[in-house]
Amino acid sequence: MNHAQSHPSLLSAPTNAGFRRMFEPRKLTCGLFFPIAAYASDMPVLDDQTALAARADQAGFAALWTRDVPLRDPNFGDVGQIMDPWVWMTYMLPHVKHAALATGSLILPLRHPIHLAKAAASLDALSGGRLVMGLASGDRAIEFPAFGVDHHQRGDHFREAFRYLEALLGETYPILRTSLGELSGADLVPKPVHGRLPLGVTGAARQSPAWVAEHADFWLTHPRPLPEMARVMANWRQSVHEAGAHLEKPVAQSLYIDLAEDPDTSPKPIHLGYRLGRNWLIQLLGGLQEIGVNHVGFILRYSRRPADEVVDELAREVVPVFPAHSLHPKC
Repeated sequence: MNHAQSHPSLLSAPTNAGFRRMFEPRKLTCGLFFPIAAYASDMPVLDDQTALAARADQAGFAALWTRDVPLRDPNFGDVGQIMDPWVWMTYMLPHVKHAALATGSLILPLRHPIHLAKAAASLDALSGGRLVMGLASGDRAIEFPAFGVDHHQRGDHFREAFRYLEALLGETYPILRTSLGELSGADLVPKPVHGRLPLGVTGAARQSPAWVAEHADFWLTHPRPLPEMARVMANWRQSVHEAGAHLEKPVAQSLYIDLAEDPDTSPKPIHLGYRLGRNWLIQLLGGLQEIGVNHVGFILRYSRRPADEVVDELAREVVPVFPAHSLHPKC
């Protein structure tokens, strides 16, 4: 690849504070997805979310994740934290002082890049550079007709919107002529606090592995059994290398957990995760770290124990083994 034409993400990692708190090569950190709650229906009860977020933040979780679910689809079965992600993250700012505010993920084809860039740059400024943006093409087909967007064309839409978003956040007075609009002689303000805002891709987003490896600052994927995940990680590293990257690109994954009271409870599969004791969880996270996974975001939906108990145990026993990264260089 001609390095003069390389995508910026291939040349250097973002210096954003949230990205640095979550990601270092060959190290794993822990996060939590909102809602920090156990719930049986698709609609969680949002009690104690600010207190739990503050507790997780103070305990050293590297990131708190927010999901983007515009409409309730009763067949899908989960509406995330219910609230709009930008309103929710802004509401959490007084309670979350250190952790990254991460999106897992914003549905790029359903949001115009100008609105998305304005909200992202604003929250990045208000948080001191802690926003980390995961972007997805969308998997709830019922939402697309309501927005007047062709679900079958979401992959093309994703690529075009991604480029538009990058230009707004990373360039001064960009000139853009796209099907999403034409821009000339105007600029987005504010700009990201630390230069380039981290943009991650969730899953394949209907793109080729080569495209994701070239354009994403990080990759967000779903959990798999450890041997399969090792193969996925090897393929990811190969794709990043073939794209011409001068650095490792981090990988984050979600994980549903039902943390048992007995720390030695052996793992039993649940939807996209496990019911297990903390000793087995630490072992699993160690295995993921060994194969190169950089961050795991826990989802507590299927927990049989109260969320505050689980957060406290994770904070006391698990997070210290996989701590968030310091933003200050060691002497």
